[in-house]
Amino acid sequence: MAAVMKAVIIEQYGGRDVLKVASIPKPEPKEGEVLVRIKAAGVNPVDWKIREGHLRDRLPNVFPITLGWDLSGIVEARGLGARRFEVNDRVYAYARKNSIHDGTYAEYIVLPESYLSLKPKNITFEKAAAVPLAGLTAYQVLADRAAMKKGQTCVIVGASGGVGSFAIQFARLLGARVIAVASRKNHAYLRSLGAQATVDYVTTDFVEGVRKILPCGADVVFSPAGGESLNKAYDCVKKGGRLLTISEPGNPDLAKAKGIQLIYHFVEPNSRELDLFREWIDKGKLKVNVTKVFSLDDAAQAHEAIETGHTRGKIVLKVKSG
Repeated sequence: MAAVMKAVIIEQYGGRDVLKVASIPKPEPKEGEVLVRIKAAGVNPVDWKIREGHLRDRLPNVFPITLGWDLSGIVEARGLGARRFEVNDRVYAYARKNSIHDGTYAEYIVLPESYLSLKPKNITFEKAAAVPLAGLTAYQVLADRAAMKKGQTCVIVGASGGVGSFAIQFARLLGARVIAVASRKNHAYLRSLGAQATVDYVTTDFVEGVRKILPCGADVVFSPAGGESLNKAYDCVKKGGRLLTISEPGNPDLAKAKGIQLIYHFVEPNSRELDLFREWIDKGKLKVNVTKVFSLDDAAQAHEAIETGHTRGKIVLKVKSG
């Protein structure tokens, strides 16, 4: 009898009611691949967007779909030629593949060994699972795409979420002055991450708030959430500056009219950058904030929380595997 594992799957697009805990075949590593026993899986806004079918035209998908792109876990087996890691190594990874099918809301996953990095030693599996997608997103858009430099100014809109929390810290590590936009209740948290100024979008127009601090606008503005906050963010960028977006492509005509560069980025796996994050985490230079841990059985509750768009830090699923 073939081995099975527990996973949270969807067999069609829809609301949280389509999430189903099921027993599915346990995967086996092929050449160059590693089997990972998952200890924890990060929950991200993209998960519910996949569940509702918003990415159906951007990435191929194969039902049933196991959701989830973040993981931390333990190497259990290696395929032919996969020798970068030893069995029982503790690892973490951003697990997105070319098609949406086998994700991290499960007890096991098979990945190319090139996706994996050794887990930071100084944090739990739950915190490690919160890092890859959000951390890589923030770092790639700021460091790789925007080429942020020391002495520049950076405004982060919706800064208290998972991506924003990392973006503040990376911008500071890159030497920028950071202005964080979020509700007042999160301002102390944002300052603890390194924001030098904060703007409350609830009680004031955040464009006016930013312009009081930076009359000419910022060198770089990052709006992770998109929507109305992205529409307003164009007016926070100085002429010749860069507006960064990850949830939607934005309006290139508007950017051109305002004399700014619009950069849209969709995060990619990068184990070299995860190695860098591990170094920073273990040296205490990078903080990881997990606000809520749910069990695998409670994935629907985790989605309910992430769909609010107002979480602080990250939400994680704890996976109980043998």
